[in-house]
Amino acid sequence: MKRKILAVIMAMTMVLGLTACGAAETSGGSDGLIKVGIINNDPNESGYRTANDKDMREKFTEANGYDASFAYSLKNDEQITAAQQFIQDGVDYLLLSAADTAGWDSVLKDAKDAGTKVILFDRTIDADPSLYEASIVSDMEKEGETAVNWLKSQNLSEYKIIHIQGVMGSAAQKGRSGAVDAAVASDGWTIVTQQTAEWNAEKAQQIVQSVIDSGESFNVVYAENDDMAKGAVAALDKANISHGVGGDVIIMGFDCNKWALEELLKQNWNYDGQCNPFQASYIHDIIQKLEKGETLSEKTIIMDEKGFDATTITQEDVDKYGI
Repeated sequence: MKRKILAVIMAMTMVLGLTACGAAETSGGSDGLIKVGIINNDPNESGYRTANDKDMREKFTEANGYDASFAYSLKNDEQITAAQQFIQDGVDYLLLSAADTAGWDSVLKDAKDAGTKVILFDRTIDADPSLYEASIVSDMEKEGETAVNWLKSQNLSEYKIIHIQGVMGSAAQKGRSGAVDAAVASDGWTIVTQQTAEWNAEKAQQIVQSVIDSGESFNVVYAENDDMAKGAVAALDKANISHGVGGDVIIMGFDCNKWALEELLKQNWNYDGQCNPFQASYIHDIIQKLEKGETLSEKTIIMDEKGFDATTITQEDVDKYGI
């Protein structure tokens, strides 16, 4: 049943696609193991993604009863190709952290037809919920709202914002950007520039440097992950522009890398929004229930997350929540 997908021509395409994603790596293969295909974003994308991938690899091992294969890409089309290959290979479960929210309906229907159960992690997608078993995700919209509400509470006389976005179309980008866009519309904030740096520190540094070179004034950097905030700060430091608590520019990031929280503790940054990467144990528990034929009590599990302020964060917070 699981091997009826698509035939030889598509199979060739799928193999090429997995190579482009950084060829699938297999950790098992013995009889009796639960076969899972795990599609994730590039683990070098950020500290968050490194922690997320490490969590998945430590859980989905032969010792825990799994034959796990991994594929990585920041591109939706490459992820879809990897999913098609995993389905053809007959995986029991397809675990997916989608690069983009759109475009998944067809391949998820193929998975359903093949008897492959789909579990989303980290990010939501725009697809009929009947096409996946469960989702263990962050509430990206809430992350954005929490951050923007904190920024509103600073009661600045004016808001001139450099908004550095993540990969466009991803759930993280949509949620974190949406809150800013809403505040601009309702509160009259000014967006000095709004550009994607695709989660990359160097690209973020270039964006901020370009604004500095233009001579346009700004007092907030809202970066949608810690690495981009770090790149922004590098540009400010190069231009001798003060930032953090008591500085000329408010620095905001997301993900709660330990080094980023330490920047808050030093008051070099102002705010960091948590994004919890540790989802593997939740997925494992769901798979075990499904294997026993149990009904899931909830289809969507939202990770518990918070925001941190440089004026109130403690060393205990850094140690507990830093990734």
